Amino acid sequence: MKSVSKVSELLLASITALFILSTPPVQAAPFPPAVPGTQSAAAPDLDLTIQYYSKVLTAEGVTREARYEEKMLRRPGHVWVVRVLPKNAMESHDDDKTVSKKKVALSTAPASSATEHKHFNHVVIPRHVILENNKVRVEYVDAHSKDVVAIPPSEYENVNFDGSWDNSFYLLDPKLVQTIPYSAQVSAVAGARWREREKNGVYQRVLWDEKKQIPLVIESGDKAATFYRRVDVKPLATLTRELPWQNLKGYAQKEYSDFLD
Repeated sequence: MKSVSKVSELLLASITALFILSTPPVQAAPFPPAVPGTQSAAAPDLDLTIQYYSKVLTAEGVTREARYEEKMLRRPGHVWVVRVLPKNAMESHDDDKTVSKKKVALSTAPASSATEHKHFNHVVIPRHVILENNKVRVEYVDAHSKDVVAIPPSEYENVNFDGSWDNSFYLLDPKLVQTIPYSAQVSAVAGARWREREKNGVYQRVLWDEKKQIPLVIESGDKAATFYRRVDVKPLATLTRELPWQNLKGYAQKEYSDFLD
């Protein structure tokens, strides 16, 4: 499957765009040592809700908006991310599958050619990123079909994964956050400080919680108002005790290639 979600592309670009400016590093309060495989031990466990929003003005004068929400669990060596699907969206998807099955049932073609092909939609399946022996791997866990789908590095682009443990665990690499100067904007959150920079009419802002080691707000846009992107991160007061990756007994191990046409 070679298609990539356009919404995900835009929102991934919003995070990447934060660091494209060539502002030199500034002296700031130190972050934990950026040594692969040690970050998760230094940073606290977190359960998060993450809201994504983007608005783009096209050359044709059309304004396109997109928003969605995810939940994330962060533990040493593990990051679990799941899309929050509104009930009406799931019902609509179920209706589409019902219509598809009816078409297959009414088909006059032989049964072998009428078999419904199972597709892999990484957007709506929980993503599990693992760090083991300083190596990153990613898999998707489908609780409905009880499958664990391993993704090889050659297919990372097709599931919008950049291969970075830091970007998964922290949402933004702390080393790169540290290159953004502190802002004069006052933070209403204790322990969190704004960082900001602007160049050629493009701005980036990050509200970084130095204790939790996570961005609370990520913003990017331009002064001409042709695009604006925002990510809001909310740490939850309590932590999940039953971690989903510890409850995969009986799940089938599959490869991404099993779902390719």
